Amino acid sequence: MPDHSITRRSLLSQAAGAVALVSAIHPSAAQTAPAPPRIRESFDLDWKFQKGDAPGAQEPGFNDSAWRSLDLPHDWSIEGPYGAGEKAQGSLPTGIAWYRKRFRAPDASGGRCVTLEFDGVYQNSEVWINGQYLGKRPYGYVPFHYDITPRLAAGGENVVAVKVDNSKQSNCRWYSGSGIYRHTWLVATGPVHVAQWGAFVTCPRVTRASAIVQAKTRVRNDGNAARTCTLVTTLIDKDGKTV
Repeated sequence: MPDHSITRRSLLSQAAGAVALVSAIHPSAAQTAPAPPRIRESFDLDWKFQKGDAPGAQEPGFNDSAWRSLDLPHDWSIEGPYGAGEKAQGSLPTGIAWYRKRFRAPDASGGRCVTLEFDGVYQNSEVWINGQYLGKRPYGYVPFHYDITPRLAAGGENVVAVKVDNSKQSNCRWYSGSGIYRHTWLVATGPVHVAQWGAFVTCPRVTRASAIVQAKTRVRNDGNAARTCTLVTTLIDKDGKTV
């Protein structure tokens, strides 16, 4: 029988999406150092999970050695068990649970802005890093992110803790699941970078002979000084060739 956990982990670590439009920012010729490239790494592997509330689990020194180890995405409701007392989710469990992960900052992250991205958590999640509160994301179907740059221990161990509260039932007309049910990402950029969800591409006119592609890009500067830069947008076809 194949080892499905290994297969799943391999797929998660090797997953990559096709890119149709690539934008890059280059400083003006008068500036001496080029902006570092964007690094986007999967953050799905090697989490700890505890079903039920765990007061103090946001603290870095909290003992999670007895917690279950798993990879994301994860839905604790579908794991059961079914119960006559459950109010929703087809009589599957909901409630509160915690996730924790230890990690080191990406290679060459010094001087970069580092963001932690969640594609989806159901629901009412709260996130901490190194014991410091990052925020709360009400609801459960909206991607969100936190800038962890000022709280990151560069060169040392960091601890992310996520509390998920799906205890208020019923809250959905269909099966929603419970937990960090979509992918997570760690993104490192230069101080001047394309903003989160800052690229917007449309094709207002398409015919058999030609098409018009409109690209709008929002550039963000998180540095301490104004910068002059050039935005270069490249259209790439399905074969990876520049159009």
